[in-house]
Amino acid sequence: MKRIDVDQILRDTLHQDVTAARSCLDNLEERIVADLGERRPRLSTLDWIRQLIAPTRGARIGQFVVVGATAAAFLVVGLFASRYFELRPQPVGAGIRLESAQAARTGEQDVLFVVPAPLGATSVVVVGDFNDWEATALSDEDGDGIWRITIPLSPGRYEYGFLIDGRWWGEDPRADEYIQSFGEYSSVRYIGRGGGGA
Repeated sequence: MKRIDVDQILRDTLHQDVTAARSCLDNLEERIVADLGERRPRLSTLDWIRQLIAPTRGARIGQFVVVGATAAAFLVVGLFASRYFELRPQPVGAGIRLESAQAARTGEQDVLFVVPAPLGATSVVVVGDFNDWEATALSDEDGDGIWRITIPLSPGRYEYGFLIDGRWWGEDPRADEYIQSFGEYSSVRYIGRGGGGA
């Protein structure tokens, strides 16, 4: 055979094969897209973690929805529970008897002075115009850092402050008001007749 004959035979054979396979090529693209559309790619563990850390915009919106719904659920539960469990703070000194029999006879009231001092404090005193600004020691009998003393006082207005290990502390939370003199604050209590200090 000649070379020209071989080329012609190859062309004819190729043409016949293509013509026979043409029916297989019809709608090939649509079949591939349909076949791929039904399959979902499986994510590896690493890819799944990456989507959690840096999600797409749609996934990020989903995360915000979940966090928001969780916060709303806790808010509703909290509001519902608050109707059944009412927390009432106890006043400072609740349960402590403030008036002694002697103070009741003389018109005086036993006034409780309480101050939280840093743990390890060795000396806490109260000074004021009721004791001529002389130190009256407080005690911390149970060692919890809360120092106390009860002083009988007649009705009136009293300025005072505390010295904790020699350092001035003049802003008592139980005071009726504060005044500033000589650059430092002092506490003021009103005892009897409308005063809230006792």
